[in-house]
Amino acid sequence: MLNETEKQQITQLVHHWVVPAIGCTEPICVALAASKAAEVLGGVPDRIEARLSANILKNAMGVGIPGTGMVGLPIAIALGVLVGKSEYGLEVLRDSTPAMVEQGKAYIDAGRINIALKTDAPEKLYVEVVAHDADGHKATVVIAREHTHYIYVAKDDEVLCNEPLQLNAHAGACGADIPTAKSSLQLTLRKVWEYATTMPLDEINFINEARRLNGEAARLSLQGNYGHCLGKVLSRPLGRGIMGDSIYSHIISSTACACDARMAGAMIPVMSNSGSGNQGICATNPVVVFAEENHNTAEEMTRALMLSHLTAIYIKQNLGTLSALCGCVVAATGSSCGITYLMGGGYEQVTFAVKNMIANLTGMICDGAKPSCAMKLTTGVSTAVLSAMLAMQGNCVTSVEGIIDDDVDQSIRNLVSIGADAMNETDHCVLDIMTHKH
Repeated sequence: MLNETEKQQITQLVHHWVVPAIGCTEPICVALAASKAAEVLGGVPDRIEARLSANILKNAMGVGIPGTGMVGLPIAIALGVLVGKSEYGLEVLRDSTPAMVEQGKAYIDAGRINIALKTDAPEKLYVEVVAHDADGHKATVVIAREHTHYIYVAKDDEVLCNEPLQLNAHAGACGADIPTAKSSLQLTLRKVWEYATTMPLDEINFINEARRLNGEAARLSLQGNYGHCLGKVLSRPLGRGIMGDSIYSHIISSTACACDARMAGAMIPVMSNSGSGNQGICATNPVVVFAEENHNTAEEMTRALMLSHLTAIYIKQNLGTLSALCGCVVAATGSSCGITYLMGGGYEQVTFAVKNMIANLTGMICDGAKPSCAMKLTTGVSTAVLSAMLAMQGNCVTSVEGIIDDDVDQSIRNLVSIGADAMNETDHCVLDIMTHKH
């Protein structure tokens, strides 16, 4: 049974990790650091330097920047210093306008921005921005481990914030530590299940904001031609003729639509999970579509959404904010749990769904944020539905098969071991390929 302290910690954890975001969170994280540096400096910098970890570079190379029609880091940094507000967090660029985009282009053309790899970055998520003015003053901002976690802020020689990275702590902007699965709060899938299914409804209703935002993102996506238009293809007569007009096809279409718009740089907010908008979409839309079309109650949908998001948080907290493993593996595992619950499954069936997901999707690489991420999300949520169906029939990948263990939490740890450690060389290879293409 969860005690009162654990309940409060889990609530705090979900509030910390399920937040609105506009645009891909890696370039937005860099824009946030640039915005903070400009604010500390006291005006628009004369020039700005960004030193970034390999994983930040990988995830920022080919993704659209909201409202610009452009891809990549220079315009994100330019808008960060020109119009960004650090108080907005992952929505730092929400005040951007076409006129500001033109000013951003001029800022880039003036050669004011320098971007380079931080070869000795201590974390996979590491952003170091130094802003200089014409009088020789400078402001330094460092974000690490989490997309909004400032570990160092200084103006000239005055240090305003200096919080060295703790081994097991995750913190806000030089603020209080947030409990994680590795530290004071020892999450298990059983605790995730108990929280989602037994907490008073009025204490978890806040998760329905994810339903509103991510559902609206999918709807608005159909009004434009974003990315590879995967969501549109699936919802058109050809797509329906091949995939059918079913709950299954509606799930993957809704998920792909929201991802299409986000990866193409639409100025559309989504509810993120564990620092990723795509993970938030993947943990939300499949559950919502299934609940609506299966005629589940509002309470069942709310609890399924919480189960989905908290499962993703549990796995991701152990895996790390950025890894070589595609985030859709984690988020789709969450949505499979939510769908299993909506099908009438109990805790045992949910453990079956998790094991089925790990047995199927482990090893899917992350090769950066880009429009084709929508294809990976559809793979993830397709597997989520399949895994839930098998779980409800009592079919589960067993401990004699591959990396699956009888203990579901050990199976999750096995997934984490592969994604966080064993795939590091894969990560290096992917980045090498991406940076040497002609």
